Amino acid sequence: MLLAIDIGNTSINLGLFDSDRLKVSWQVASEIHCMADEYGILLLNLLERQKLPHLEITGVSLCSVVPPLVHTFEKMCETYLGIRPLVVESGIKTGMCIRLDNPREVGPDRVVNAVAAQNLYGKPVIIIDLGTATTFDVVSPEGDYIGGAISPGISMAGEALFARTAALPRIELIRPAQAIGRNTVSAMQSGIIFGYIGLIQGMIQRIERELGSKAKVVVTGGEANSIAKEIPEIDAINPNLTLIGLRLIYDMNLAERQKRGIP
Repeated sequence: MLLAIDIGNTSINLGLFDSDRLKVSWQVASEIHCMADEYGILLLNLLERQKLPHLEITGVSLCSVVPPLVHTFEKMCETYLGIRPLVVESGIKTGMCIRLDNPREVGPDRVVNAVAAQNLYGKPVIIIDLGTATTFDVVSPEGDYIGGAISPGISMAGEALFARTAALPRIELIRPAQAIGRNTVSAMQSGIIFGYIGLIQGMIQRIERELGSKAKVVVTGGEANSIAKEIPEIDAINPNLTLIGLRLIYDMNLAERQKRGIP
């Protein structure tokens, strides 16, 4: 079985694949100060609860937007699984040409999402990741990753209003009944929820105009379900997109790892 690990700023998503089937997935907090042993014990406990022996894990594929945690998880995988993980970074085969001014700048999770979305939904495709940040990634009709856009995440926007103002409260980000708020809470909910819906719809229109064609639109990330269903332009919601991309990239690099004798 393959263990896929997606390390984000807020949470870490783990998925266990049996061939191409996602058998089980977990989400845990991303904590930069946790040690390899802490994550190792947590992983073994998660596996034990599902009655899954850790010895059945034969490979690990990993991407991270938190650089210090890469070494932590490499050490955890080698200590507790006896496996050196495949870390998605510059030089790893992805099957996709990165057409940016500096390809090294793009986050590995964004490339992983693009690989999965093209494989599952075709091209051109727009991938919207609603997480700590809201990212837009674009795969061209030719199958190249050509860039995208980054804006603050929806939860970050809510926290910013609470933290940077004297009178506005921390609120639950749920859809209000109408756009015109009749009190402070509903006004904030309207501005954030409907504001982000407008942001996403506007970005989709601009990107498609620059592409010169319609594109499939796929949404992933922890905040996907909060607003994606309000946007008719979205073709698919896939919370496991990054995990699937990690599996696909691992398979692309498996022969080379076996040739080099990497466990």
